[in-house]
Amino acid sequence: MVLKLYYDLLSQPSRALYIFLKLTGVPFQECPVSLMEGEHKTEEFKQKYSKFQKVPFIHDGDFKLIESIGIMRYITREYPIEDHWYPKDSKKQAKVDEYLEWQHLNIRLNCSTFLITTWMNPMRTGRQPSPEKYESSKKYMLRSLSTFEELFLSDDGPFLMGKQISYADIQAACEIEQPKLAGYNPMDHYPKIKTWIELVRKECNPFYDEAHEMVNMLAESNGGSTKAKL
Repeated sequence: MVLKLYYDLLSQPSRALYIFLKLTGVPFQECPVSLMEGEHKTEEFKQKYSKFQKVPFIHDGDFKLIESIGIMRYITREYPIEDHWYPKDSKKQAKVDEYLEWQHLNIRLNCSTFLITTWMNPMRTGRQPSPEKYESSKKYMLRSLSTFEELFLSDDGPFLMGKQISYADIQAACEIEQPKLAGYNPMDHYPKIKTWIELVRKECNPFYDEAHEMVNMLAESNGGSTKAKL
């Protein structure tokens, strides 16, 4: 049975897995789930598809798995994948994991918190965040972006792990694209991030642009609905 990927391209980790599967040529069935319409919140969805009611997740025959990074690791074990995406060499693999573990409480947490505070919550409630909440979410996001530039965009190579792109690059780029929905584009403020993300996009196209079509359209059409005051 063909691998099934359940995803929503407004979800950062969904986009990362979608791009990864397209680039690596792993055959899979596309199973889009609309988070905005709440398709994942129904009891039928919970019973039939995933008890966790989150995306992305996969069905590989009778095997079910959530969490994008765990899914990526599973795919590299089960399918023939070019080694640079997630190297088999223990030390090289550990360096990819170093970023993937670091990002949870840094880039992912703080970019997502900014988006939730300034775009998602106002869209749901019709109320703007207090100045204190806005400034706090902005401060931590900017701190994470600056730290990311300092720690991971070094002179060792154009990508996070050096001369070759890895899954860490896809995961990071998808997270850093997300604040555009709230009217803040990190590429306008961080030159090293801009140069790096342009390289990632070039390496991953046409699938990078395909995966980000909705994000870019929403960002352009409404300025993220609540234009970030930056």
